[in-house]
Amino acid sequence: MPDETALPRYLQVAETLIREIAAGRLADGARMPPEREMAASYDISVGTLRKALGRLADAGLLERIQGSGNYVRRAPQELGLYAFFRLELVEGGGLPTAELLSVERLPKEPDMPEFGPSSEGHRIRRLRRIGGVPAVLEEIWLDGDATARIDRAAMSESLYLYYREALGLVITRAEDRIGVAAVPGWVAPEATLDAGESAGFIERTSQAADGARVEYSRTWFDSRHVRYVARLR
Repeated sequence: MPDETALPRYLQVAETLIREIAAGRLADGARMPPEREMAASYDISVGTLRKALGRLADAGLLERIQGSGNYVRRAPQELGLYAFFRLELVEGGGLPTAELLSVERLPKEPDMPEFGPSSEGHRIRRLRRIGGVPAVLEEIWLDGDATARIDRAAMSESLYLYYREALGLVITRAEDRIGVAAVPGWVAPEATLDAGESAGFIERTSQAADGARVEYSRTWFDSRHVRYVARLR
């Protein structure tokens, strides 16, 4: 299946850098490595990297000082969208990408916590790669009242960005519960996980700006390759 949700490479790198800032791996005021070094580390051209850095600068997350370099500038209003992604490679970091597997509108399942007023939800299944490793399965349920239908072709790898720009729905808070669970039977063939085996497990409920719970998700991750990381400041 072609990857319908793939962002242009410069946007992938820009989102990764924003997540690195949100996670605290790139601290406020830190000087970024030289552009040629950064471009080589992401296997992109310097021109592509500069497009990515330009996006950060436009968002107020980067200060570019002529003759000195690029410096991180935290802008909390921009980081909120990306602060919820907590999975990294075991060795740290890793570019997160997502492959959309299916989107369906279905009745909510009885074992789910309550979220949203509708009896139906949009079920989104994705395979996530972290640093190219297909080690994460996601099943996201968005309340049916959030939108009548989801346009698969319009979705991007950043689901919360899609919510905000296409649906006018801003996720402002999420609660994660971490444990272990069996991998579901719908596992993608290329994933490092096998159906039925034990894996890291995240249950998340997400709230909109008005405090209403509008989303519930389940994530299975291969702890041989990735970890859930939360940094405290």
